[in-house]
Amino acid sequence: MNEPPPADPQPRPQRASGSARLTVKPVNGRTRIATLFQEGCAKIRLPETDSHSLEAVMINTSGGLTGGDEIKWQFDIADDCLAQITTQACERIYRASAEIAHVTTELKAGERASFAWLPQETIVFEGSALQRNLSVDLAATSRALIVEPIVFGRKAMGEDVEKCTFRDRWRIHRNGVLIHAEDFHIGPDAASALGRPALFAGMRTMATVLLLDNDAERHLEASRKIIGKKGGASFWSGKLLARLIDSDAYSMRKRLVPLIELLNEKAGLPKVWSI
Repeated sequence: MNEPPPADPQPRPQRASGSARLTVKPVNGRTRIATLFQEGCAKIRLPETDSHSLEAVMINTSGGLTGGDEIKWQFDIADDCLAQITTQACERIYRASAEIAHVTTELKAGERASFAWLPQETIVFEGSALQRNLSVDLAATSRALIVEPIVFGRKAMGEDVEKCTFRDRWRIHRNGVLIHAEDFHIGPDAASALGRPALFAGMRTMATVLLLDNDAERHLEASRKIIGKKGGASFWSGKLLARLIDSDAYSMRKRLVPLIELLNEKAGLPKVWSI
């Protein structure tokens, strides 16, 4: 008697995948598109601005990330160009299975170029899993402002995060030399880490702000006044680094927005941001 054929394994759920690349160039004193490539769920839109800088808006059309999703962003800011890079909305990290979502970002800035990396909040949900990698390559005279706000559950929605895995890795080079490195890891017992006095002290929102500019020290005292007691700021070796924590995203934004406006100087805040 013939044996029955083995049952088909359970199909793997469909996963989101996307990749987008943008390069810009100077044209008559203004920053303009050189090349734009996008595929899958990763899109870049470029709204009109009245300034000489370019504003790029990243969009994940899948509506959020879950286990197994992968997105890659690449931006090349040529010599003498000005650019702001942000997101259409907050990125949501949803419950995952055994897999982890991956987001990779590569940024390059040429001589005398200036860019601001200003994504809106990343919202981490219960049971989610995310690995992010940020790689930045700066020329000797380029300037960069890097901001990453994170929300572990929305207070107004009654969301609490007990279990999740969140890993954030930064590697920043200038002229090929490593000048800044960070590895932030929380989970899987997120609730324990969020409750520790030396970490979040029961807060659920965090923002890291890094200004890479030899003249950044002039903003140090003003930054500390904006940040207040829920965080701090330091300057060394051409870097101004600030950390902020708060109980909810709205309270965080009331301090984060003026801090960005201070450090981003004339460029201010992207149009898609709102209080």
